[in-house]
Amino acid sequence: GSMNKTDNYLDKHRESVHSPNNVSLRKFWVKRRKELGFSQRDLAKKLRVAHPLIGKIETGDRRLDILEVMLYCEALDLDPHEVITFLHNLEELNFNF
Repeated sequence: GSMNKTDNYLDKHRESVHSPNNVSLRKFWVKRRKELGFSQRDLAKKLRVAHPLIGKIETGDRRLDILEVMLYCEALDLDPHEVITFLHNLEELNFNF
């Protein structure tokens, strides 16, 4: 087939939304939103999305893809590199392909 080793690895090892990394990332988003004094509704308005979506993102029911992360960062006045650095510094983050 056309699947390479990396695709297969990612399918088998996609992190659970309950993994320490995902929980840490969600806490990071919530902390930043609150630092700015935004409610979930405020953030939803900035992103032009329905406000329940923010709740889903913050509880892990909905994940963000990389393009959405960029928009999320813009709405939260964050440099996307700060998010990458935050993730990079998590001890549990370990991608061994």
